[in-house]
Amino acid sequence: MQTKKWENILQFIALFLLIVLLNIYATRYFFRLDLTEEKRFTISEPTKNLLRQLDDQVYIEVYLEGELNAGFKRLQNSIRENLDEFVIYSNNKVQYKFVNPDEASNEQDRNAFYRQLVSKGIQPTNLFETVDGKKVEKIIFPSALISYKNKEAPTLLLKGNTAAAPLEQLNQSVENVEYELINAIKKLTIKQKPSIAIIEGHDELRPIDMADLTTSLDEFYVVDRLNLQESNLDGYDAVIVAQPKKRFAEIEKYKLDQYIMNGGKALFFIDAIQMNLDSISKGGAYAFGYDLNINDMLFKYGIRINLNLIQDTEMGRILVNVGQLGNKPNLRGVPWPYHVIINRFKRMPITKNLNGIYTRFLSTIDTIKTPNVVKTPLLLTNQYSRVRNMPNMVSLEELKTDLRPELFTQSFLPVCYLLEGRFTSLFKNRFAPDSAKNTVVKQESEPTKIIVFSDGDIPRNEIDKRNGQPLPLGYDPLSQQTFSNKDFIMNALAYMIDEKGLIDSRNKEITLRPLDKFRIQEEKLSWQIINLILPIIFIIGFGVLRFWWRKKKYEIKE
Repeated sequence: MQTKKWENILQFIALFLLIVLLNIYATRYFFRLDLTEEKRFTISEPTKNLLRQLDDQVYIEVYLEGELNAGFKRLQNSIRENLDEFVIYSNNKVQYKFVNPDEASNEQDRNAFYRQLVSKGIQPTNLFETVDGKKVEKIIFPSALISYKNKEAPTLLLKGNTAAAPLEQLNQSVENVEYELINAIKKLTIKQKPSIAIIEGHDELRPIDMADLTTSLDEFYVVDRLNLQESNLDGYDAVIVAQPKKRFAEIEKYKLDQYIMNGGKALFFIDAIQMNLDSISKGGAYAFGYDLNINDMLFKYGIRINLNLIQDTEMGRILVNVGQLGNKPNLRGVPWPYHVIINRFKRMPITKNLNGIYTRFLSTIDTIKTPNVVKTPLLLTNQYSRVRNMPNMVSLEELKTDLRPELFTQSFLPVCYLLEGRFTSLFKNRFAPDSAKNTVVKQESEPTKIIVFSDGDIPRNEIDKRNGQPLPLGYDPLSQQTFSNKDFIMNALAYMIDEKGLIDSRNKEITLRPLDKFRIQEEKLSWQIINLILPIIFIIGFGVLRFWWRKKKYEIKE
């Protein structure tokens, strides 16, 4: 018995020492296992790389704290889980805390704190709940403030398509948490910015028309406005062509073509049809196509923007004078089928979890068979659409006659394409223009990317008529909604320029698994019995059987 006792003690000591040695050895090799189906606790490699390269502390304050419903609790937990990963992969250079904006002891201090958050760009959200049969409104701040070396960046963590159900929108926000947080950190820590050229000289959008987009671009890129007659595109990582209205000269087209042949990325926002809303309100306008002298180049790359206009049942509104109100015009917002709200997206990092995109007078796009080029339709119209071929008359009279549902028989028309691959030059087997005759024409491109959108208004922000200041890009004054025009452009540029970069973190997908509410009501009692009563019965039964077995085994029989 004494020998057996020492054997047990020695085995325990050996096992203890083995566990200690394994833990010491494991500290040299860091690894984490994510056993969830969607890998919801796994952050992308570009995110890990950026966190490992941090050279100073990053402080994050999250204001989604306090009494929250189940949906926002889930978003809060996702934020905390992602930040825990950030702490680990940054070697504790990321520090965070959750702050409850309602912690102030009195209403005056609480309102002062609210104003402080708003001044830093953190906007509140009204949360409506039903408590004891009554509607209750609560103000929450689903945002975070990131600080790095005396710089701050607010980031909104509640994002998604407002056309989706509230539960789905929250799920989209959960999927976006990693990207929103790491993108804000990148904004503060970026050292060398890529450069972007916005082409001008063809009556494109004015600087004030792109003021909000340019401000956002300046946070990640060096942005220049460039005239192709005077400058070359050498050294730029991407170019933006935003709603040109005048012809490109041959030398300008040549420079743009050769820039793409050398691996440059391009983002085209092109209006195929000349149309002005002010002209329509004065009795109608005759719509006809622009002559931009770049259609042949886009055709060579595999794209054709058609001479038509799309109408759709998912539409925005325009102000129309519906009569006199006393001695003043009675202006009302009425649905306008040429202002299409796009809610159909190809699921990929550029478009995933976007809100709707507001468009004005857009056209359909066809593709042409081109070798070595992959064409992906990024944006499509909705289920009930209609195409009007141009030239034709466009007037407000259409509101009376042409909105019949039976006319909208076309569905999911592509209006934006991503082209990836090796493009053939428009100037293949041709001479360069006279002013560039000493240059060598490159006839096939390096692997590169082009995005073509058949609406030139996508990058244009509205102007506040009261003070002449630019409004946020995507903001519609009539509906007072902000659409995802800016997010789309920022994502597109990130996808094209930063290959295998942070944009990959937008690929994360988390599947909703909601419980069946009707089955919960019907089977509630059954499952309560199974979970509460059966385990107790099992334990009692096991105890009785074990007592009987021990009694039978060790009972001394006389």
